Amino acid sequence: MVRTSSPEPLETTDQPQPPKAPAYTSWISQDRSADPAAAAMRQDAADLVERVLEHYRAGTTHEAADQWTEPVGHYLDADRWQREMDAVHRSVPLPLAMSCELPGPNTYKAIDVLGLPVLITRDRQGAVHAMINACRHRGAKLLEPGCGTSRRLTCPYHSWSYDLAGELRGVYAEKTFGPVPREGRGLVRLPAGERAGIVFVSLDPAAEHDLDAWLGDLGPLLEGLRMAECHHYSTRELTSPNWKVTLDGYLETYHFASLHPKTVFETNLSNMMAHDTWGPHQRIAPALRPIAEAVDLPADRRDPGDCVGPIYWLFPGLAIAGGWRQKIAVSLVLPRTATESVTQQIILLREPAVTEQERKAADQFGEWFHEVVRDEDYATTYGVQQGLEALAAAGTDFVFGRNEPGLQHFHRTVHAHLDSAAAAGRAAG
Repeated sequence: MVRTSSPEPLETTDQPQPPKAPAYTSWISQDRSADPAAAAMRQDAADLVERVLEHYRAGTTHEAADQWTEPVGHYLDADRWQREMDAVHRSVPLPLAMSCELPGPNTYKAIDVLGLPVLITRDRQGAVHAMINACRHRGAKLLEPGCGTSRRLTCPYHSWSYDLAGELRGVYAEKTFGPVPREGRGLVRLPAGERAGIVFVSLDPAAEHDLDAWLGDLGPLLEGLRMAECHHYSTRELTSPNWKVTLDGYLETYHFASLHPKTVFETNLSNMMAHDTWGPHQRIAPALRPIAEAVDLPADRRDPGDCVGPIYWLFPGLAIAGGWRQKIAVSLVLPRTATESVTQQIILLREPAVTEQERKAADQFGEWFHEVVRDEDYATTYGVQQGLEALAAAGTDFVFGRNEPGLQHFHRTVHAHLDSAAAAGRAAG
């Protein structure tokens, strides 16, 4: 048995008991897909298990070359936040929906992003579109945030109607209103594309993104997860602090034993993971507790889904946890202001929950995920947020350890986007 260094969890008797961790079932060992993406994903999984096993045997974790320091003021400065929004969220393709949230023709997802109402649709031919969720007559919001089905998008203000591709189809009382040319009066389009079960949208109507280049070599591995074939079970929202304060908690396993002693630490080892990057994107791969039994098994008898719990993280803020399992938890973190963000927690299932027992298991999974993030992760990060102003006034910084490579990669990527935007501004000026 290999022992790993971790802080001892505090014993408390007056605290409410945390939710019981749901039972996890591996999917990857059952997948028999023969396409190249699935084969690449399974080979990558086998290689990843070997890498994590090396850390388990040695009691180590993936380490960056050095520590990294980040000025606390970078989390607090409203001007810097605005520059981050312009250089990142208004410039890169944002992963705003899972394909299964729009499971068939004439479906939609409405979501507000940085104050911009965005409407994502799947038309009757199955093609995905994105547009500003505002009527071209007087700007009223067509649909409230959420997912649904509709053959027409009808404005609640004056009943102008559009098809799911955003084309204007009907003008109420046009005889008295006056003729309205249909061409050029459709909803304002936003660039959109679909890859690997994820819908990407640009907030810049003039943007031209190459999604295959954006995902790079991560694309085939995501395709192999077959998320496009999953079923959307539920979506819940949580308010959260500054987007970087929030995301810092998603990108390391160093806190598992101390912050989650009765929840995440029950199933995951602390401070033990493999780490990979693909351009701005990354993956942290924590060791799961059953790895202790798998360490002495031959490779062909190890179930990757029982040994490693990879979290695929798409820049700037989509985390996919449980991609090798039957139930997947997706976290979409979106900034609102310099001090607040919102997190959508999206639960996907490999098979639809039909029976009462299946729905109960799916509910338990979603509830556990929601409560742990709300009561442990975000309760702590709100405390971080409260201390930022005093720390910034003292001119201090945060230090990310060598065992926190995910944090280092994230902040380096944000810095790189800010630097590129500043260089482009100088060149234009």
